[in-house]
Amino acid sequence: EARGIAGHTLGHYLSACSLMHAQTGDEAVRDRIAYIVDDLARCQKAHGDGYIGGTTVERDGKEVDGKIVFEEVRRGDIRTGGFDVNGGWVPLYTWHKVHAGLIDAYQTGKVEQALPVMLGMAGYLATIFEGLSDAQMQTLLKAEYGGLNESYANTYALTGNPRWLRVAQKIYDHRVLDPLAAQRDQLAGLHANTQIPKLIGLARIYELNGNAYDQTAARFFRDTVARHHSYVIGGNSQAEHFGPPDQLSDSITERTCEHCNSYNMMKLTRHQFGWAPDAALFDFYERMHLNHTLASQNPETGMFAYFMPLSAGARRTWSTPDDSFWCCVGSGMEAHAKHGDSIYWHDADTLYVNLFIPSTLDWEGGAVEMATDYPFADTVALTVKRPMARTLALRLPGWSKSPTVRVNGEAVRFERREGYARLRRDWRAGDRVELTLPMTLAVEPTPDDPDIVAYTHGPVVLAADLGPASAEWNSLPPALVGASPRDAAQPVDAAAHRFRIAGAKPDAVTLVPFFNQYDRRTAVYFPSFTQSRWDREEASFIAAQRAQQALKKRTVDEIDIGEQQPERDHHFEMNHADLQSWAGRSGRLLPWGTGNYVAFDLAVRPGPMVLNVLYWGEDVDKHFAIEIDGKQLVDERRPVAPLKQWTPKDYPIPPEWTAGKDRVRVRVETRGTDIRLYEVRMLEAKPGEGDRT
Repeated sequence: EARGIAGHTLGHYLSACSLMHAQTGDEAVRDRIAYIVDDLARCQKAHGDGYIGGTTVERDGKEVDGKIVFEEVRRGDIRTGGFDVNGGWVPLYTWHKVHAGLIDAYQTGKVEQALPVMLGMAGYLATIFEGLSDAQMQTLLKAEYGGLNESYANTYALTGNPRWLRVAQKIYDHRVLDPLAAQRDQLAGLHANTQIPKLIGLARIYELNGNAYDQTAARFFRDTVARHHSYVIGGNSQAEHFGPPDQLSDSITERTCEHCNSYNMMKLTRHQFGWAPDAALFDFYERMHLNHTLASQNPETGMFAYFMPLSAGARRTWSTPDDSFWCCVGSGMEAHAKHGDSIYWHDADTLYVNLFIPSTLDWEGGAVEMATDYPFADTVALTVKRPMARTLALRLPGWSKSPTVRVNGEAVRFERREGYARLRRDWRAGDRVELTLPMTLAVEPTPDDPDIVAYTHGPVVLAADLGPASAEWNSLPPALVGASPRDAAQPVDAAAHRFRIAGAKPDAVTLVPFFNQYDRRTAVYFPSFTQSRWDREEASFIAAQRAQQALKKRTVDEIDIGEQQPERDHHFEMNHADLQSWAGRSGRLLPWGTGNYVAFDLAVRPGPMVLNVLYWGEDVDKHFAIEIDGKQLVDERRPVAPLKQWTPKDYPIPPEWTAGKDRVRVRVETRGTDIRLYEVRMLEAKPGEGDRT
């Protein structure tokens, strides 16, 4: 929170504490909420106009209060590169988190003072939005703004003041939302977590005003992402961005599945279920909950993962106690306070049991207690603690082919509707219902390549255990050869979700639950070959894998241009460089002209270094310069034949330019044309390569 993105962690923390107080009644947690709200009130009083913000921005070489950004926007001075507004790091995104946290503090945490603080905050920003034209708003909304439309909609729901609903509806990004309302998937290349909260906001607005146009956009988006853009663990995105629909096989990397995306997709799924019960929605929710949410926090250290790597040999990168406060640290805090928020649902007639988590429900409609070791057991037991007269609806997961239900020890027939076992009776205290969900092993191929497969056992995604995260991993990725993938995996301890693939190449592997491999290297997806195909392609497969490993080993540092966190981590600067994407990669377009630039830091090591720049092969006849610490490394014109593929190019750096340094400043500047940049690496030179200049 000491950096310019200050506020995002605080907002999530407020929401998390509020949820914990609501579930546990812990007064110490509520006291913490009240303490924070009191300090926010002091900040707000000092400003005198409702403003609360932690944003800072650099002006004339000095770091100053980011309020200046909001006042510039008020005057119509709006500049954004996608992740900033006038140089402030996602100030609208962080504003949303605090706004939402204050709503939760009041509504769920029961801290009365949070309401006037939240209304003052909402009013300050609303006066800015209300003064902007539609065109100015669309320019502003090119910047990531989180779920501001949702927080204003919820403010309307709390107060009944139509002003807040008007503001919520004005926060509408036509460029992204209009195609979704028309049920067109144009998500490829978009920054995933910038978009998901927009649809959560539309879902909430629909619930308040009944606009079917907003509902259509939210439903189409959720269904499209779940069915066409999600990996086996339920998460989505590669390097923070959506790729083309149903194309995942080439995007199984160490930068898959940003945690914030799953946090938000679970919220959106929850809204959709509220419109019409459908057990399939909670099949998807549970897939993310068990296999991504639980994987994203290390229970020994409390630290969080930003990406959830699915590639062979990958390990999770954890935050630290006093640094690396990524967006996924904030959403992670809140996500692990929400395990209880969707176990049970009800309407006037029915109690729905959607998640199988040991818990007690005690509300005006009745009381039940759930006991289970699920997913390490296939039986869920519910005991009625107080009489109730309503239908009990138990989710029947789509993966369970032969579920059974027993009431007080006797097998019973049940109505199966909307994916639920529905049991209607006058329930008496002491009644016991047992749901048994036999788990089977299943193979899930990628949609674009049936020969790349993952394994599930019941609700649990499996992974090959490839050894401790602390050890080097130089082996080849495990490949399945000969037998069908389903037949290749044999049970070792099915109750513990342990299987063995004896015929994997180069070595046999053990499959275990993916989520709890916190300090292990894993592989989630496996290439599969018939024996004859393996005989033909073994050499080329091994060569390609070794080449990838060699590149990774030589890589000292890399930046994915156009990704929020990598840009911030590398102190990215620019003057004119629009967010772009191509073939599933993020990037930036430096427009036609002279003097348009981007600049960023890259780490270096002792010894000869090589700058490696990845171009799209058709991007030729371009004129630009690349500088290292103010010295021109190359005057590049790209006078090459066009290729429809990614094309890397190496630029050896004179050794004296990096001697005695641990990082250098790289600058790319146009010299009369445009240029697109995607990925830039700093590599150790190959033997003899450092001799060239």
